[in-house]
Amino acid sequence: MELFGTAGIRGDVGDRVTPELALQVGQAAGRDGEAFVLGYDGRVSSPALADAVAAGLESTGTRVTRLGAVPTPALAFASCGRRGVMVTASHNPPTDNGLKLFVDGQEYDGEAEGRIEQRVADAVGPAAWYDWGDTTTADVLPEYRAAVADYAASFGATPTDLTVAVDCGNGMSGVATPQVLRALGADVVATEANVDGHFPARESKPTPETLANFRSFVTATDADFGFGHDGDADRIVLVNGDGDVVHEDTVVAMLAAHYTRAADSSDPVVVTTPNASGRIDERVAAAGGRVERVHLGALHEGVARERAAGGPETEVVFAAEPWKHIHLPFGGWIDGVASAAVLTQLFASEPLADRRGEISERPYRKVSVECPDERKPAVMETVGETLPDAFPAASVSTEYGVRLTFPDDSWTLVRPSGTEPYVRIYAESDDVDSLVDSVREVVESAVAATE
Repeated sequence: MELFGTAGIRGDVGDRVTPELALQVGQAAGRDGEAFVLGYDGRVSSPALADAVAAGLESTGTRVTRLGAVPTPALAFASCGRRGVMVTASHNPPTDNGLKLFVDGQEYDGEAEGRIEQRVADAVGPAAWYDWGDTTTADVLPEYRAAVADYAASFGATPTDLTVAVDCGNGMSGVATPQVLRALGADVVATEANVDGHFPARESKPTPETLANFRSFVTATDADFGFGHDGDADRIVLVNGDGDVVHEDTVVAMLAAHYTRAADSSDPVVVTTPNASGRIDERVAAAGGRVERVHLGALHEGVARERAAGGPETEVVFAAEPWKHIHLPFGGWIDGVASAAVLTQLFASEPLADRRGEISERPYRKVSVECPDERKPAVMETVGETLPDAFPAASVSTEYGVRLTFPDDSWTLVRPSGTEPYVRIYAESDDVDSLVDSVREVVESAVAATE
């Protein structure tokens, strides 16, 4: 059984992420260290799954500090100097849940996840009864919120003249983002800030469609801009004062340019993913840095790779994939709360519209083609052959899926989703609709051929 996708373990609580699995993963992870922090999101199933994880950890001799319901970034923050487990399905529906493992503020890499999978397969059991560990509790939220606010405040600007709307979507950001932005001095209007694991206000995944009511709210108020979060507060969506969603790669480009300009190094590096827009490369290059890519779900591995490969003047200053950002000067984890704070500070010194105006926003689209998980390998093998044949003028890379780059620097990427039964198509081009339609025909043909 392959447990881990691109963002930990995730799936339906009825037949995949069960208490039995949570116990097994806890026992497997407990072999890695003597001290763990354990947190969970606001889903109905999360407390029970956290109990199972705690039982598994303690039965191997591990000391467990239980943090209760917290945002995933707060759990990551608390895992610095030790290990951690977060029970969350992030932006998935309320029927799902999941497990993310951390060590010293970073998610487990592929090698560590493989080690856990093998132990689960081997059915490692508990330690001798006299070696079992124990549990304490702690409240990390005040310390985490203060740390985020202090970090963002170091940027210098004070957002006292800004009104910021925050759609918490009944997720865990409701206990963090509004409080941090108010601590910075912003006037904050929070919506759906009560934590509710049924997600009654909207789907947990923040998209232009699910944020429709929030976007109308921003337009109807005097808010300068707004943020939408997912269920565990690692993702963030930016909405401007007119209620329009700012493209996720434009947000990355703004943050990447800032961190590149602020770097002390002569070789600042930004790590992103193959589906990220060329606008990021443009802004980083203009600021004096360079961009390196790593496959989706592996930002931490990409950061480690670039640090190891770089010279004495190399500094990895920022890492991001769409909607998820690692603010490396603050910490090594994905943090949507920190993103809201940093962006608010940046817009206090230079308005959102001005920062956005510096960025070339070429048309970009992402579409999904349904594909059962078990057929993805065959589909991608077929696409690897048929897509280059359909576009002979393009250069081809198969390092992270199948990516074609055209002479005018437009591009398309086809890759299997690591968390959902889809094959994703990404494209950036002046004629993006035509390009996507052509690529989709190739992908749909490949899916049909595997039936």
